[in-house]
Amino acid sequence: MSEADQPPSRPSVVQDPDDPLGYTMLVSGVPSSYVHLGDPTRLEFEYVRWAGDVIDVMAAEGEPVHTVHVGGAGCTLARYVAATRPRSRQIVLDDDPAVIELARQTFGYSRRSGFRLREGDGLEGLRPLESGHFDLVIRDAFAGDTTPAHLTTTEFVGQAARVLSADGLYVANIADRPGLGLVRREVATALTLFSQVALVGETQHLRGRRYGNVLLLASRRRLPIADLTRRVVSGPVPARVVPPSDVRQLASGADPITPP
Repeated sequence: MSEADQPPSRPSVVQDPDDPLGYTMLVSGVPSSYVHLGDPTRLEFEYVRWAGDVIDVMAAEGEPVHTVHVGGAGCTLARYVAATRPRSRQIVLDDDPAVIELARQTFGYSRRSGFRLREGDGLEGLRPLESGHFDLVIRDAFAGDTTPAHLTTTEFVGQAARVLSADGLYVANIADRPGLGLVRREVATALTLFSQVALVGETQHLRGRRYGNVLLLASRRRLPIADLTRRVVSGPVPARVVPPSDVRQLASGADPITPP
């Protein structure tokens, strides 16, 4: 059997050699979450830390942030929201039952964890949710190192927009290669439904020089660019926030992603 014919590897968990309470979940061989059992506010991956910054500037600590997470893995951000804003209603959608089973067994997730972990596709999981009932939709779903195509389209973003409140926020984790071709198209897609779109990423990646993760932020309201920038630039990795005016220029000429 060739490597291409091999079935996808089952998700696994690797203990942090420097901290017995820390674990990295691997999905299809790709590090997908870092979970620290003793500290739910520890956000180890850089793009996850940026998402935490976004949450912190959109709502004061203790203020509920009703959230849908599309892509679960180790549920790092769901744990963060539950710990810092314990009255938040949260739903985590993951289409891989093996991932859900492993997360529950390893990290002890239950109804008392502060979120509901559901098996289901991200797009189909959004459809039955009530319109306007959530403050935040976070898309962090991958098949290997790419986001499933149907979770990048105007149809998916439209469902995210529908379940969000009037001033809610859509956040998408985009893994892209030099040139930012996918980022540009995802921005164009978001702009069909949201008036305000910004990006957060490492400086060198945003210059189109290497592979990396970029967070896309989209809302109908004015985004807290100044507050977010202050938090992002103070992190250990050189990163910046691209404001809506520059993002529109970046996406100029790019086509929105539509369903096939």
